[in-house]
Amino acid sequence: MSVQDLALAPRVRPTDPGLLADLERAAPGRVAARSLDRLAMAHDASHYLLTPSALVSPGSVDEVAALLAAATRQATPLTFRSGGTSLSGQGVTDSVLVDTRRHFKQITVLEDGARVRVQPGATIRQVNARLARHGRKLGPDPASEIACTVGGVVANNSSGMACGTEFNTYRTLESMILVLPGGTVIDTGSADAGRLLHDRERGLHDGLIALRDRVRGNPDSVRRITAQFAMKNTMGYGLNAFLDHTEPVDILTHLVIGSEGTLGFVAEATFRTLPVPTHAATGLLVFPDLRRATDALPDLVASGLATVELLDAVSLKVAQHDPKADEVLRTFAVADHAALLVEFQEQSADALADRERAARPMLTALPLTLPLTLTRDAAARAGLWHIRKGLYTAVAGARPSGTTALLEDIAVPVPALGDTCASLTELFARHRYEESVIFGHARDGNVHFLLNERFDRPDALDRYTAFTDDMVDLVLGAGGTLKAEHGTGRIMAPFVRRQYGDELYGVMREIKRLVDPAGVLNPGVVISDDPLIHVKHLKTTPTVEAEVDRCVECGYCEPICPSRDLTLTPRQRIVLRREMRDAETAGDTALVRELERDYDYAGLQTCAVDGLCETSCPVGINTGQLVRTLRAEDNGRVVQKAWETAAKHWSTVARAGGAALTAADRAPSTLVVGASKLGRAVLGTDTVPLWAPDLPRGGAPRVPAHRDGAELVHFPACIGTMFGPVEGSAGASAAFTALCERAGVALTTPVSIAGMCCGTPWKSKGLTQGYAEMAALVLPALWESTRHGELPVVCDAASCTEGLREMVAHGPERYRTLSIVDAVTVVHEQVLPRLTVTRPVDSVVVHPTCSSTRLGTNTALLALAAAVGEDVVVPDGWGCCAFAGDRGLLHPELTASATAAEAASVARAPAQAYVSTNRTCEIGMTRATGHEYRHVLELLEERTS
Repeated sequence: MSVQDLALAPRVRPTDPGLLADLERAAPGRVAARSLDRLAMAHDASHYLLTPSALVSPGSVDEVAALLAAATRQATPLTFRSGGTSLSGQGVTDSVLVDTRRHFKQITVLEDGARVRVQPGATIRQVNARLARHGRKLGPDPASEIACTVGGVVANNSSGMACGTEFNTYRTLESMILVLPGGTVIDTGSADAGRLLHDRERGLHDGLIALRDRVRGNPDSVRRITAQFAMKNTMGYGLNAFLDHTEPVDILTHLVIGSEGTLGFVAEATFRTLPVPTHAATGLLVFPDLRRATDALPDLVASGLATVELLDAVSLKVAQHDPKADEVLRTFAVADHAALLVEFQEQSADALADRERAARPMLTALPLTLPLTLTRDAAARAGLWHIRKGLYTAVAGARPSGTTALLEDIAVPVPALGDTCASLTELFARHRYEESVIFGHARDGNVHFLLNERFDRPDALDRYTAFTDDMVDLVLGAGGTLKAEHGTGRIMAPFVRRQYGDELYGVMREIKRLVDPAGVLNPGVVISDDPLIHVKHLKTTPTVEAEVDRCVECGYCEPICPSRDLTLTPRQRIVLRREMRDAETAGDTALVRELERDYDYAGLQTCAVDGLCETSCPVGINTGQLVRTLRAEDNGRVVQKAWETAAKHWSTVARAGGAALTAADRAPSTLVVGASKLGRAVLGTDTVPLWAPDLPRGGAPRVPAHRDGAELVHFPACIGTMFGPVEGSAGASAAFTALCERAGVALTTPVSIAGMCCGTPWKSKGLTQGYAEMAALVLPALWESTRHGELPVVCDAASCTEGLREMVAHGPERYRTLSIVDAVTVVHEQVLPRLTVTRPVDSVVVHPTCSSTRLGTNTALLALAAAVGEDVVVPDGWGCCAFAGDRGLLHPELTASATAAEAASVARAPAQAYVSTNRTCEIGMTRATGHEYRHVLELLEERTS
């Protein structure tokens, strides 16, 4: 079989009913086999693609143990999957895929943050956010911390930019709750863990002792292991465990670290944490060439730098286009240059000054192209790190449509780094990989390189195979490791024997046999008998929609998506569009129809289109725009015309909506609920809202108010007309007006305000004609009200502020100078300094919204809450409430799922007041928590004079 024939396109195959029945018995109600679910979870950040036969989302350790025991009995392979950020093919399978993220998210801070106990589904960012209030953090600091989970960090022995080999997972993990393939559960931190392993897994216990003695008794093995693990190294199993530990249970614990789900399931991990450095100085050292940059490394490392990040010449050219690059970097002519991004980190300003002073002579003696500058300024430092972290973004996002981005990593002894990087550059040229970049953790001899490849062409596959062979020769010839951080996976499994030799490879095979004798855990990963496993099941990336073709399937968007635990995530919405295109190309019309049918609810109707995914996407994709485009395609002429008519008569529509809510509030609730359910049954759940007794009455109509000498143009949001305030409260618009009057800030309101809207109801539904109609009304009216852009426009609902900004940004050029500001910002900057707090509250719980996050107004929101509250809390698990205008009325299950974690956090810490910045979000959070949420301006108005 030729190597081209090994690139297999995954197709959905029927699932064995007997297998599904066995899985259902092990984890009742947690098994899925729809094509949509299986294909959505088939994709991870790697360039491999296999379609699982079934998905299971176990909810407890007992269910995982039952799954493992059943799989072992029946020799059915299982693969664990959490964040899906792995790059080397660890999290894909054509058998059973076990999702360990959905139900394993608990974080328990211990000993005032000195230790932390975490379940595998929690992300590194979430854990560090909990530790931050104690001034602590995890040792591993992977760049994917926004999305990668503790389960993946343990499975891959993750490290990062600053942790090196001293503070990686292997060194900082204290204990784990481990589920072995036979179903045995061991808490390795308990006093009787060793006895339990001896009694329940005697063969494994004794086998580990035999392997320990075999390794220690072989001087060549000791030498090889010592050399290999002096570097960052995630190639094969962590054989250093046999040298570092003596007791079988301790050896097993550390073998599981970095085993990529091939030896067991880590249900919980306890880490020792590190103090967060409070002072830092950062600089970009630009050298004439790569050789002189790498020659400087020994002295730089000896100076105590926490990070030394390498950027080659191509990286620097990419960095020059970064919006955070300063004028000096943007304008100098890059030739063969290279740069090192360095940072000192200390716990005090004095210690940092001492560190800088001691290093100054060495730094000034370096042969630098640009002047040396070390900065402590937070914004300048953030800009430099944005350049480094943005390299993957810039290169991957600009890749040709239809190509796949491959990010690889290696490590070599630091003295060999210069020659290795130079040789890598030669390999790129030889194999025609243009625009490839080299960057990474030079302090550790660890660099990453990124390639763009197209796996739907045989010649490209041959090129990739040849490049890999040459790269393996290069790295091993330099005494390095083929995997420093990203794990062996499938991509390097064929080369483990070559890196370690026959003896140590035999030890690894024996480890796998002892722990997993049936071979059910993640076959093909780490250890494989197939010399071509690395070029099988390669992912192709068809061109689909312009909005999402740049997606690299990294999964960074998933933790922040409100529908992630109900239906689909942004990554999954995108990959399913690609799967539909592949099915169309293959002529599989039955699969296309099935996916389109299920995608309507999962992909379109339950997307909140909140845009938060864009804030975490490394290539800046707003998947909500894709959903809006697809909704627009689904909207027929009648629907478009109806909403266009609504735009022309919005004053009447808004008042009618409010009147309907008021009437419903006065009528018997059973009658109204019954009527709304009947309407939904007849006209559809995506058309008729579901009324509930917890909805407020309608609000007051908006009326124009003109004042001479006005400083601001007030745009009261129409949601205040539809949804009235909490009983006894004034509402956001009235509160903003009262605060401005109190502070002597004059407002004016457009004459036609009653019929104006920010356009979000039309935009979010893909109702293009109605949106154009509303924009044609609003923009000229604001132009006149603001004296042709002289005055700012202030809106009192965050989502409407964002909607107006988008309307201005995409409207005619003449209106682009209109300034749209949120009321929270105006009150914080102009009004609050003129107020006196008369009745503060003890505690305030704040719900930032997706719009306030995108607008960048959360700082002002928290400041206003702090002005009237002694204790201000943003709950753990905060996220978009997914009420999304009417989405929470059409699909209340979406809001319930999106708010579950935040609501649980709120329940643990009752407060005196609960605030947000958007009326519909306040309704959603009130429904989720049982506490009345109001706009922060209402609370401020009541508590100040």
